[in-house]
Amino acid sequence: MSALTFHPDVAETHLHVNLNDWDDVYVVGDVHGCLPALERLVDRLDPSPEDLVVFVGDLVRKGPDSKGVVDYVRERDNFLTVRGNNEEKLIRGTKEIDALTDDDLAWIESLPVAISWEGALVVHGGVHPDVPLEDHDIEALENTRAMTPGDSYDGPFWFEHYEGPERVFFGHTVMARPAVYEYAMGLDTGAVYGGALTAYDLHADELVSVDVEVTHESRKESKIVEPRQPALV
Repeated sequence: MSALTFHPDVAETHLHVNLNDWDDVYVVGDVHGCLPALERLVDRLDPSPEDLVVFVGDLVRKGPDSKGVVDYVRERDNFLTVRGNNEEKLIRGTKEIDALTDDDLAWIESLPVAISWEGALVVHGGVHPDVPLEDHDIEALENTRAMTPGDSYDGPFWFEHYEGPERVFFGHTVMARPAVYEYAMGLDTGAVYGGALTAYDLHADELVSVDVEVTHESRKESKIVEPRQPALV
């Protein structure tokens, strides 16, 4: 069982993973409907059925094939994902994707907001270092980015100041390259914006990326963060 304490709304949607049940763990950044890139990344990783693949959320929206990505993840028993803010928009009805079935939407609504294992936490947005974990509700875990209120790209960013104790794997904030810190790792490298789709191999302690051959949506440079910390080589 997890020793982490969550906000009551999050506790109901938290999934704890026992690493002893898996040979390896891969954590994958925001896919945003980019199915060909996901397929190529998984081919590179070549996970066995005894390996766990965990996504940081935002499987859907912006890219061309949200339905294909949802199907791809749902079909694999060793693939898990947290809910991102774009999944939350579908749950709350503020956005729609016509291709998704009622069964797909029910599956999305059933997704955890947090996945943890010993020493690690996977959420979509982040954890504000000045706020106890148990005070982060669903919206906070899905949307935290800057130290100041609001979903801002102006910074300073939470992951630049977070000091654990758990290492947090996250997406949501688009990075020019993976953001690798002692207690945080940002894996959204802008696949849908013509960047790359990135995964982290937990046991090898290595990053694996595939370039995306098509830019599906444009993005201002001011909304792509250059991490201050050097990435893993």
